[in-house]
Amino acid sequence: MDIAQNAALVVVDVQQGFEEAGYWGTRNNPSADDNIAALIDGWQASGRPVVFVRHDSVTPGSPLRAGSEGNGFKEYVERRRGKGGGAELLVTKSVNSAFLGAPDLGAWLRDAGISQIVVAGIQTNMCVETTARMGGNLGYEVVVAFDATYTFGLEGPFGWRQSADELARATAVSLHGGGFARVVTTEEVLRAAE
Repeated sequence: MDIAQNAALVVVDVQQGFEEAGYWGTRNNPSADDNIAALIDGWQASGRPVVFVRHDSVTPGSPLRAGSEGNGFKEYVERRRGKGGGAELLVTKSVNSAFLGAPDLGAWLRDAGISQIVVAGIQTNMCVETTARMGGNLGYEVVVAFDATYTFGLEGPFGWRQSADELARATAVSLHGGGFARVVTTEEVLRAAE
C-alpha cells in the first residue's frame, strides 16, 4: 500500500459527547483513541494535511448538539489541532458524510490536488462509513484505518440487534469487499506513510 505525500487524514467526529455511555450504549475497540492520536501525530510530523470533522447534531437531547459541551472535540484531538506542519481544515456537518459539510471538503481536496484520503474516527458504521463510501463514489482513493474507529451496538428493524463489533465488521466487509475503500490497520497506514 502506498500513502501519497499529500494524502489527507480525515478525522471524523472525535467528540466528547461520544463518552456518554448512558446515551450511546456499549462501545467497541478501546484502543481506537490511541490509534487516532497516533495517526494525527504521524500526519502532522510528515507535514501531510489533516481534516478535523465535527458533527453539529440537530437532534434534541443529543450529546453532540451544537453549543453543548459534548460537541467539542475530545481533549487529545483539541490539543493536536493547529500543531502540524501541513494544511489543516475544520469541517462541520449535521449529516453523516463529511463531504456534505461546510466548507466543502471535496472542493478543498480538489483545489489542493489531493486524490487519497485516510479516514478514522467515530462511528465506524455511521459517519466513518458514509464518508468513506461517498469518497469512493466521488473518485477518491479511500483508506480506512479500521482500528482507529469505534461504534456502539444498535437495534434495527424486526427487533434485530447488532453488537458494536458485529456492526464494525459488517462495515469493514462492505467497504473493502464492495470496493469503496481499502480497510487496513493503523500500523499498516503509518508504515506506508513513512
